[in-house]
Amino acid sequence: MRKFWASAAAGFLFLVGISVSAHAAIKGNYVEVRSADVYTGPCFANAEVGLEGKQAILAWRVSQGSWKGVSLDGLSVVAVVQANATLGDPYHDPYPARSVLIVDEHATSEQQQALVQFAKSAAGPLAGNVARVLRAPIQVVVGEGTSHGSVKMIAGNIARIETRSLCQGDHICGNESVYYPPLTKVEHAMPAYTLNESFSGQGLGAVWNRRDTRSAFVCSFSL
Repeated sequence: MRKFWASAAAGFLFLVGISVSAHAAIKGNYVEVRSADVYTGPCFANAEVGLEGKQAILAWRVSQGSWKGVSLDGLSVVAVVQANATLGDPYHDPYPARSVLIVDEHATSEQQQALVQFAKSAAGPLAGNVARVLRAPIQVVVGEGTSHGSVKMIAGNIARIETRSLCQGDHICGNESVYYPPLTKVEHAMPAYTLNESFSGQGLGAVWNRRDTRSAFVCSFSL
């Protein structure tokens, strides 16, 4: 009997290991920027809710892994989102949201399809209504060490994000905290300062160019 339970336990752990590795088949870096401060005090957040925070840019850079059998090593995908209400506000429904997906033009046709499927899965309802899928050269440079909060993402002439780490001078009221969590499943999320973020593409009925806000997250992901 003991041998039976030992074998059963070993088999269970083996299956769990397979399940975990199957679900953690892709990993890399992630940056997100919103049209409202995510690291802020309640007074600033209350002034923005319902008015700002309806737009976001999400970017994934795959360092290693595949999606449904298609290797995506070194490729990137970006989702630009336009919602109906402040994203992260628990009192108003921002959905249905519209999005534009930008896939790495260096990917093959099969890889581009996999990138779209991955972005839809990772973004969930944020990418439930895709208005357009665009192709562009995507560059994502992530800082390390003391520059960990520094990210530069350029998706052709369509979208751009540039961030840096938060510093002491970014505390305005002294009551700042992470007011909104990241919009997707991530690891090691760190709020960051947005130096610049812009979208100049078609499909959302809006374009923008913003600077100098506390509206970004720099993270890693593993799915």
